[in-house]
Parts: sequence; structure tokens; C-alpha cells
Amino acid sequence: MVKFPFDTVAFDLDGTLLDSFRDLGAAVNHALELGGFEAVPVESSKDLIGGGAKVMLARAVERQGGMPENEFRPLYKQMLTYYAANNAVHSRAYPGAEECLDALAVRGVKLAVVTNKFEDFARQILTKLELVDRFETIIGGDTMGKGRAKPEPDSLVEARLRCGGGSFAFVGDSTYDVMAARAAKVPVIGARYGYCDKPPGELGADVEIDSLSALIPALEGLASG
Repeated sequence: MVKFPFDTVAFDLDGTLLDSFRDLGAAVNHALELGGFEAVPVESSKDLIGGGAKVMLARAVERQGGMPENEFRPLYKQMLTYYAANNAVHSRAYPGAEECLDALAVRGVKLAVVTNKFEDFARQILTKLELVDRFETIIGGDTMGKGRAKPEPDSLVEARLRCGGGSFAFVGDSTYDVMAARAAKVPVIGARYGYCDKPPGELGADVEIDSLSALIPALEGLASG
């Protein structure tokens, strides 16, 4: 077998590996209702995802007039408490995800997760979905310290280091992911089936894919191109 062009492939989580908006949306609505705001349609929570849970709730609150920071902080903590207990009720791996991970592993590729979700939450969900053991490392939005989550490159640089260096590619569905990859100087695949904050073709990724079944050919094409 010809050696695969990348030693490590890292994935964003929400909207890339996992279809998780229903559980995230439920947590946001729980907090909104506690804060006296109106719940939002769960489907619309896709538009709020990106940048982590705090940003997600802040966007939802801002759309309804906002609130003082000293009131927002306890509401955010209540959202996290709810999400901790309900983070894998509806969340599932995208179609083709497990097959894609298997195919990469067969090729000797190390796998990583780099997400802006808190590391503990990412590990909890991947454990419940029986996926956690597939990954060499899992880096969350809090792993590297304040101000070092995506779109900063730090978490991608660390993931590459933890996986032994070598050639590295990242897969994500948002401009946060693309900006982090660009800053880390690694190739990036855009998952346009996810919760994209830009229209198809405008994420700025090297290549965009419509499903995880297209990832390996995309990576091979990216390396040969």
C-alpha cells in the first residue's frame, strides 16, 4: 500500500464528527428560559455554534436584547450544568464517521480531536458514543488555557506535537477552524455538511467535502496537488 500522505488527521467535533446541535440547543434553551428569555427553535441552534458554549449562549441572549455580564455569568454556569447531564441524548456521529476513522487507522494515521468544547465534555460524549479510544489525543477549548482556543493555532500545534509531529491535516466546519489551521500552517478540509458559518465554497478551506466518505480522497488529492 502506498504510504498515506498525512501522519495525523485531526477533527473538530460539533458539526464535523458529531451531529450535536439538538443537545446544544436544548442546553441553550434551558438557560434562556431560566433567564426569562424565549426559547429558540432547536434547529436554529446550528447558527449559534462556533467558538464554544459561552459564545453560543451569548449570541442567543444578544439576539433578544442582551443582559448584564453579572447576570450572564450565573446563567452560563447553569447552562453548563444542564449540558453536563444531557450532552449525549441526541448527539450522534455523522454517517460515515466511524468508517472514515477506521479507514484512516488502517492506513496508519493517528487521529486527534481539536474542539472549542470543554475537554471534559468532549471526552464524556465520545466515551458515551464509544469513540474515545480511537483518538491519540483530545484537546478542548480549555485545554491550552484562556485565549488559546481556535481560531488561535495553539491547540492544533499541540495536537501535532502530541501525535509525534510529521504531516498533519485538520478537518472542520467553520471559519474558526480554517483560521486556526491557517495560523498553524497546516492544510484544512472544510466540512460543508456541518454547521458552517459561511456558504459552501466560502469557508476558505483548501478543499470542501459534502460527507466524511469523501475525506480520504480529498486528503489524497490535496497532497498530490
